Order: sequence, then structure tokens, then C-alpha cells
Amino acid sequence: MNRRFFSVLLLWVGLWQPVFGADQSLLNLDSAGVALQSYDPVAFFTVGGPVKGMEQWQSEFHGAKYRFHSAKNKALFDATPAKYEPQFGGYCAYGVGRGVLVPIKVEAWQIVDGRLLLQKNLSIRDDFNRDPQGNLTQADSHWKRLQGAAEKHRTGSTQR
Repeated sequence: MNRRFFSVLLLWVGLWQPVFGADQSLLNLDSAGVALQSYDPVAFFTVGGPVKGMEQWQSEFHGAKYRFHSAKNKALFDATPAKYEPQFGGYCAYGVGRGVLVPIKVEAWQIVDGRLLLQKNLSIRDDFNRDPQGNLTQADSHWKRLQGAAEKHRTGSTQR
């Protein structure tokens, strides 16, 4: 009972910032609306790690601003943004798998099944990788619930 209460409390607290933030969505953004702490999402796939993007090469997708370290990476993103967009709004995939939104350390990134995942830290990434498919399935399931809860809150729906 206490564990469930704690999980619900963390979920409730975790939802306040993104639901009531300026962009009204479940995105891990800075105060300027930039995702990934200004890191280039394409670089994770092409360079194999985090590379800071620059404001001069910027695109928007799903309410988030993304920055790139080159015009070429911006063009790649613009052609297929869903391919490069971080999963789970840029929040910790392991945390989402437990129903909570947790900030990330960009160094704790990985690509699983062609999807860019971010984690709270390297230790959590190791925990995630003990069962990557199971944890990813769990995160996908919880992410749908989180999105549904946020949408209900935004629209004022009280339907149960």
C-alpha cells in the first residue's frame, strides 16, 4: 500500500511541471522550450554521442525546439523528425517505466530498437539494460497513461 501511494504521489508531483508549463505538454524542456539540453538529437545516431547544437540551426517538432551542430543534421531531422526525437518526451525511460517523470543526464543515453532513450544517470541506464525489452514495453505502456492523464487534465475532463 505504501509503495503504491509513493508511486502515485511521484506521478502526481511529476505531472505538475509539464502539465502546467507554458507548452502544456509532457516534454522535458528548458525555460526557452529547447529539448535535450540543447544537444543535437541527430548526433546520437550519426556521431554516436551527445554534441551541443547551436541556435542558428533549430527546428520545432511536437512543441519542442531542437538544436543541431550542423545544417546537415538539421536537414536530416527535418526530413524525418520522429526518427530522431527522444522517446518519452525526453524524460528518463526507466522512470517512465515506473510511471514517473524523471529528469535526465544526457550522458546516460542509448539507442534501443532505433529509439533514442535517455536515463537519469549511468547507474539507472545499467538497471534499464538488465531487461531492455521488458523495461521499454513497460515505459511505452506508462507513457500512454501519462499522456492520457495530461490530456484529461488539459481538457478538464473528469470522466472516469
